[in-house]
Amino acid sequence: MSLKNTENRYGSLSIKMHWLMFILIAATFTFIECRVFFEKGTEMRDLFKMWHFMLGLLVLVMVLIRLYFRFTQVTPKITPAPSAIQNTVAKVAHIVLYAFMIMMPIAGWVMLSAFGKPIPFFGLELPPLIAIDKKLGGSIHDVHELVGKIGYFLIGFHALAAIIHHHVQKDDTLTRMLPEKKTNL
Repeated sequence: MSLKNTENRYGSLSIKMHWLMFILIAATFTFIECRVFFEKGTEMRDLFKMWHFMLGLLVLVMVLIRLYFRFTQVTPKITPAPSAIQNTVAKVAHIVLYAFMIMMPIAGWVMLSAFGKPIPFFGLELPPLIAIDKKLGGSIHDVHELVGKIGYFLIGFHALAAIIHHHVQKDDTLTRMLPEKKTNL
């Protein structure tokens, strides 16, 4: 399999980055959701929140890398070609997903900054983006939490669209993003 995308198929780099993003986002959601199993103020709860923060920032790094490759490589054609309306909906959905993957980590970083909390990133402490403003931090927290809940639907819609393309429309939208099957010799 080619490292780069071709006219007909995503390359191994795009495929691996796509599924790595899926794992990172799933882990980010898992850590923040599972924190509730621990009492407020406990080490375990703080550890789960810290992993949520760090993985969220890693999503930001990875999505910026992914966008670079998306703009510097060809996007494989879907066979058979979808309608113009489907192409438009797909483009809008991808823009919304990318905006989500960029804005959520930035909002988290700004929120931690506003609360005057450290911004951990795998052994580093990132600088605050704004001065301490707990009222603003609370507002950003509320929006971050709401958009996070909306994110479940965005990701679900993305997965459902791939399944519909594969099983109903019977095109190659899904299979272009799956690793190629190895053939036995």
